[in-house]
Amino acid sequence: MIICVCHRVSDKQIKVAAEQGATSLRELRNHCTFGSQCGQCCSHARELLKECHSEPVFLEAKIA
Repeated sequence: MIICVCHRVSDKQIKVAAEQGATSLRELRNHCTFGSQCGQCCSHARELLKECHSEPVFLEAKIA
């Protein structure tokens, strides 16, 4: 899904940036350009970034 129409930034690009360590909008903008035109996407990008960092990580247990 396209998050920023002005710069054609998708949710997948934001997820990749989050996986690469972006934890704020400022850091996210270093990975992909968005929010510099109309700004409508900033709240969506912030929510998506928040979701990416709040997902639980499940580790596989070794079975002896």
